[in-house]
Amino acid sequence: MQEDPGNRRASSHDRKRLMVFGIVAVALVLVSIGIGYRIGRRGAQVEMLPRQGAEDSSEVVAWTCSMHPQIRQPKPGQCPLCAMDLIPVTDSSGDEAAGATELRLSAKARKLAEIQTSTVERKRVTAEVRMVGKVDYDETRLSYITAWVPGRLDRLYVNYTGVQVNKGDRMADLYSPELLAAQEELIQAVETARRLEVSDVTVIKRTAEEMVDATREKLRLWGLTPGQISEIEQRGTASDHITVHAPASGVVIQKNALEGEYVKTGARIYTIADLSQVWVQLDAYESDLRWVHPGQE
Repeated sequence: MQEDPGNRRASSHDRKRLMVFGIVAVALVLVSIGIGYRIGRRGAQVEMLPRQGAEDSSEVVAWTCSMHPQIRQPKPGQCPLCAMDLIPVTDSSGDEAAGATELRLSAKARKLAEIQTSTVERKRVTAEVRMVGKVDYDETRLSYITAWVPGRLDRLYVNYTGVQVNKGDRMADLYSPELLAAQEELIQAVETARRLEVSDVTVIKRTAEEMVDATREKLRLWGLTPGQISEIEQRGTASDHITVHAPASGVVIQKNALEGEYVKTGARIYTIADLSQVWVQLDAYESDLRWVHPGQE
């Protein structure tokens, strides 16, 4: 059977195309192998080079965690406590290994741990203790105005708390029958002593003078000032009201009575506080008691 010339030309063309494809495929395989070989060598070279700023691998004695220095591993990895990457511990100083009471960290580890050091020195230990408290009145600077005799408060010169008063200011007018009778006794004793000044009997004169002193002391013990007693003697008449004065300067912090109120002996009318010096009452926790002692600032 005779072969067709057209089929012969087609077969020859297919063989040539297959041959070209084979050559191209072989070339691509060779190029891929060469590129991979070069990349592998470059990667090996990169791994062999030491990292910039890292310690010499020959000096690494262990791997530790910057957050947990007690962790010591023979090779790099992650911390079993916090999963952070371990950092190398070097022995570049050449000193002996750290003892049980000594901890050594590399410069990088110290930077990560943010450790601050201070030179050991002998000095007094101080501690700042914070406590909660309140400012209070100084109990040694409180003055009280009380009724030394029973009577009726006909007038109060300070009607509310917070008023600043000075020593000797008028605080209240008190009507007391007992004070009125005591004034009459003083006036009569003074008149009797004056009449007996010309007497030749020494005993009588001394008795009259002692009576005057006794009535004066009685009024003084009932709260009258020496000036008020002298005024009664000079006036020669008894007053139905006695003015109560402030015994000290300060601020009225308590008002315990009202006008027109009858008070008994010892009843408190006002409380005056000197605020030039105050107390601070602080509450300390039991754990802070060892830092607190009398006389400290």
